[in-house]
Amino acid sequence: MAEKRPEKVERLRAKAGAEMQGERESTSLAGQLLIAMPQMQDRRFMRSVIFLCHHNEDSAMGLVVNKTIDSVTMPELLDKLGVPSGGLIGRLRVHFGGPVEEGRGFVLHSADYVEENTLLIGNNLALTATLDILRAIGRGQGPRRSLLALGYAGWGPGQLDAEMQENGWLHVPADEGIVFDDALADKWQRALAKLGIDPLVLSGDAGHA
Repeated sequence: MAEKRPEKVERLRAKAGAEMQGERESTSLAGQLLIAMPQMQDRRFMRSVIFLCHHNEDSAMGLVVNKTIDSVTMPELLDKLGVPSGGLIGRLRVHFGGPVEEGRGFVLHSADYVEENTLLIGNNLALTATLDILRAIGRGQGPRRSLLALGYAGWGPGQLDAEMQENGWLHVPADEGIVFDDALADKWQRALAKLGIDPLVLSGDAGHA
């Protein structure tokens, strides 16, 4: 069962904090945004902004937050899963999370909602991949802010670090506005602006942040 009780949130947050401390000591970028450089040739990631959920020397995993899947709506997807959607709040869209396991759903959300299998990422955000969170969202009792994505972006040992050294990606601390708001068209530009970079003058061979 999902809970919003403060004591459970704090217990899981303490556990996540210990895990995040370990990742920080290994220069983890979990909780940051990856920003595709202009020379990115892979069409799946061109001008993409990815929230990095997990990152260590062995692997990395994140969700693209500025691309949607137009072929299915949130109510349609919930209906296919047998999840009632009568309590849906707002206009929630289904996002393209990345090219790995595109049939698998992930909910990136504010950390006011937690389940036993929720991964807390820093103090404010979390990742859950269960039907229970979809049921809660369908009832209008889900997290304060959320983003449903199908698929994810994944990297093997040292792969992401190598791509960053080759100036494939920039990174910047995430904020809820860029992660969750509906203004998809300018998320890439806004993420660059957090680094003080004007995309109009960003060259394809610029160094990484």
